[in-house]
Amino acid sequence: MTRSLTSAERVLQELRALILGADLAPGSRLGEVELAERLGVSRTPVREALTRLAAEGLVEIVANRGARVATWTVAELEGVFDLRVSLEPQLTGFAVPRSTAADVAALDELAHRMLEVGSPGPRQDLDALVPLNRAFHDRLIALAGHPTLATALAAAIHPPIVRRNFHAYDEASLRRSLGHHLEIVAALRAGDPGWAQAVMTAHISNARAVMVRAATAVITQNPSAEEAS
Repeated sequence: MTRSLTSAERVLQELRALILGADLAPGSRLGEVELAERLGVSRTPVREALTRLAAEGLVEIVANRGARVATWTVAELEGVFDLRVSLEPQLTGFAVPRSTAADVAALDELAHRMLEVGSPGPRQDLDALVPLNRAFHDRLIALAGHPTLATALAAAIHPPIVRRNFHAYDEASLRRSLGHHLEIVAALRAGDPGWAQAVMTAHISNARAVMVRAATAVITQNPSAEEAS
């Protein structure tokens, strides 16, 4: 039993890495037999991994058609970011007066750790950037104290978009994104909700431009990817 669980976890991690690293492109067919051979396992852990990745939104499983890497149309991305830019800056502004010195210090540490692991160079680790980024945004949202808006935002944000976008960033866009986290902390420290909201709006707009550009490039290179969505 232990060996089976370990094998399933390993396959899950490897497939997730292949998808997030773009080794398996959006729209790519995910055949159980081919993946089992590629990863040196039986079909059972592959099937389990695909089911879990489908729950994460990284894989789409269609009856009688099998599994494929999930794709996002430009229109879907635009809709997600429309919702995000209408909600997250508000929540960030609400977080300002509720932030204690300890909250600001914790967010400042997260922002500097993101700068350390995300800055372009030989020590860059985009995979390590993901949980730090999530922790930063989650803490801001929790501080806002508006569970209804937070729930609406959670429904709007799809984890695969957040995870993939760091791989899609060019150097200038990534540096802007990392700088935004530091500036949001500065706005919190200054007790300025308007400043915090403005920076978060710029932060989301930056991410939007990156993801729309990446999705457009995928469709240009593989028009069938949008048709299959």
